[in-house]
Amino acid sequence: MTELNTAGQAGSAPLLQVEGLSVDFAVDNFWVPAAKKLDYTLERGKALAIVGESGSGKSASSMAMLGLLPKNARVRGSVKLDGEEILGMDADHLRRIRGGEIAVIFQEPMTALNPVFTVGFQIIETLRVHFGMSPSEAKTRALELLAMVELPDPQKAFDSYPHQLSGGQRQRAMIAQSISCDPKLLIADEPTTALDVTVQAEILDLMRDLRHRLDSAILIITHDMGVVADIADDIVVMRRGEIVERGTVHGIFGAPQHPYTQELLGAVPRIGDGADETIDTTAALAGDTTEIRLAEVAARKDEERRSGLGKPVLRFDDVAIEYPKRGRVPAFRAVEHASFSVYPGEVTGLVGESGSGKTTVGRAAIGLLPIADGTAEVVGIDITSANRSTLRRVHKDVGIVFQDPSSSLNPRLPIAQSIGEPMLLAKVAKGRQLDTRIQELLDAVELPRSYRNRYPHELSGGQKQRVGIARALSLQPKLLIADEPTSALDVSVQATVLELLRQLQADLGFACLFVSHDLAVVDSLADRIIVMSKGRIVEQGATGQILRAPSEAYTKRLIAAIPVPDPEEQRQRREARAVLLRDDVI
Repeated sequence: MTELNTAGQAGSAPLLQVEGLSVDFAVDNFWVPAAKKLDYTLERGKALAIVGESGSGKSASSMAMLGLLPKNARVRGSVKLDGEEILGMDADHLRRIRGGEIAVIFQEPMTALNPVFTVGFQIIETLRVHFGMSPSEAKTRALELLAMVELPDPQKAFDSYPHQLSGGQRQRAMIAQSISCDPKLLIADEPTTALDVTVQAEILDLMRDLRHRLDSAILIITHDMGVVADIADDIVVMRRGEIVERGTVHGIFGAPQHPYTQELLGAVPRIGDGADETIDTTAALAGDTTEIRLAEVAARKDEERRSGLGKPVLRFDDVAIEYPKRGRVPAFRAVEHASFSVYPGEVTGLVGESGSGKTTVGRAAIGLLPIADGTAEVVGIDITSANRSTLRRVHKDVGIVFQDPSSSLNPRLPIAQSIGEPMLLAKVAKGRQLDTRIQELLDAVELPRSYRNRYPHELSGGQKQRVGIARALSLQPKLLIADEPTSALDVSVQATVLELLRQLQADLGFACLFVSHDLAVVDSLADRIIVMSKGRIVEQGATGQILRAPSEAYTKRLIAAIPVPDPEEQRQRREARAVLLRDDVI
């Protein structure tokens, strides 16, 4: 185990000193450990990443410092902030510490911000509680803070309710509130997990800038090793409540010692992993002639491959998609002039940021949204003006895997019934034949047959997503629509599910429209990529062509924003992205 170098200059005490920190939860009259005797330190102006998958204890141990755990929690050990013990503080003293000296950036700002108050009111309230400012002074300071976090219109954000801001804007507003008291320590709990890669890059740039400007320390909790490479100085790796490895960011990424750390780093998808030849994305963004030549080769191979695939399974020709008028809410045209085809046995990645229209296209492809203009054909059937009977025929040949497996499975049905329900409703199997088919599907998605009688809440996130895939494949579809199927999963679970999808697609030969905002994930699966922005397709082509020689500024922005698990490469990519922004390429 490599040692974490946080001693700093001789004689200087660390800002945060954690010794023997243990957290247990009382469950059925037993103490269940969540964190076990953690030791680490953090200096001013530094960023320490605590990494690990769900259940590793990283969030529980960090929230324990601020007394933010439920009543069935037991916390032991020592946590000193600037030499002062904060574990076991009385409630009034701890409230002064929270917000004033330690601030938290939560994963989901929509739940952290109060939905019934404006953003401005919430920041003013924080300032008045901690500094006793007058309303006018607090408003002036709040607007300064909103400008500091680079919101494009601080006054508009000040007057807005949380639901009126985008995800990235809400996260910036919460950061503005968090830094309002110039905290010594900023705890960021998965601060970018729910964000698009471009917004994530902007938030990380912002946190890096604020750390240097305020000389604050950052404790970042994440399972994303790309984010760690982008912002951290030192790393603590946790598994099952224990620290298994620690060290500098360059030391851990350069020579990880523990098998679990190696597994985490190996599971991170990287652009180029799915290609026959390594893709140098930094060179591609700079317009390297070698990358352009290789992109032309990829495009030519793609044309040759497609020429022998027959008729497309999914074809959109100048399609526009509208959300119908509801009450006083007028109809909204979410997609315009969409033209593309997906052929048998082909995986096509549909990428773009939130609001780009990619999920809308996926929903329209199975008839969940009407086609306003143009022509749409699915598995040889025109669905442009399809009635319910026509759509039922289509649905027998189309499967869909949703982003959140927990909400897509009926909590009252055991998983065998969830998997068998489509076959039963389509009248393709029943009785012993249905039971045999369910067992075959469980085998296909590598779940034990004994799980057939378990309910969704008894399975992990990755296991529930496997059930969702089995259900989607139950009717042996010609087309599978996968809508962000891995974005809610830990990185190693994500890698396993992606490998499963890759294997099933190779074995069964179905066409797949894979919807995602992450180009690295799409690259690991897709033959072709379609890039969407603001309801329009901005470019499409072979995967190697799009990643080696992107023609559109928006695509370059997506590629440049993806963090990679390599500190030096990530620094180079960050600099390349800054050049693109400075030259107004993006």
